[in-house]
Amino acid sequence: MRVLVIEDDGELADAIAAGLRQERMAADVANDGAAGLERALFTDYDVIVLDRDLPAVHGDEVCAELVKAGCRSRVLMLTAAATIEDRVDGLGLGADDYLPKPFAFAEFVARLRALMRRAQPALAPVLETGDLRLDPARRTASRRGHGLDLGPKEFGVLELLLAAQGRVVSAEELLERVWDEMADPFSSAVKVTMSRLRRKLGDPPVIETMAQAGYRILA
Repeated sequence: MRVLVIEDDGELADAIAAGLRQERMAADVANDGAAGLERALFTDYDVIVLDRDLPAVHGDEVCAELVKAGCRSRVLMLTAAATIEDRVDGLGLGADDYLPKPFAFAEFVARLRALMRRAQPALAPVLETGDLRLDPARRTASRRGHGLDLGPKEFGVLELLLAAQGRVVSAEELLERVWDEMADPFSSAVKVTMSRLRRKLGDPPVIETMAQAGYRILA
């Protein structure tokens, strides 16, 4: 999952991003509405965490512009105001969910995952093919009943490939969906991660490389 956090409190934004990375998500940060809107329209994020009271461009306007542009990202709006009227206003602007500050991080992550499920076609709670099994909610993966010790990027790559259900996934899509904006698009990050993942998955191979196209899971 790739998330954009638009929050003018730099310390809070960085803390949220760090926590999301611990949850094996890719997280980018923007500290005002103008920068956030630009990034949101340029990159295909799964979920956008949007503070309502933003400088440069107010969060309400950011949300309205995203809807106007046909942005497919789900929006979780944050605000210090917690009245029913504020929540209704936020949802009326096009936000998909609304969370008042302060909030418990566990609830925040649960809401993000719920929005992610709504952003994509319905998938089985557990992704499986052959003897390979991955549980996105519990963040566990196994093969032949034996747990796999996967790093965050390895887990993210495997989850995306399994969710694609045999569709070829390009290296560019993997880089965009599993890594964040700090990733160098000209690096060998995807190849290196894929090599480690294949080694951990063992034989027989379950990931096929499609020349000039990308990767797919073998059924």
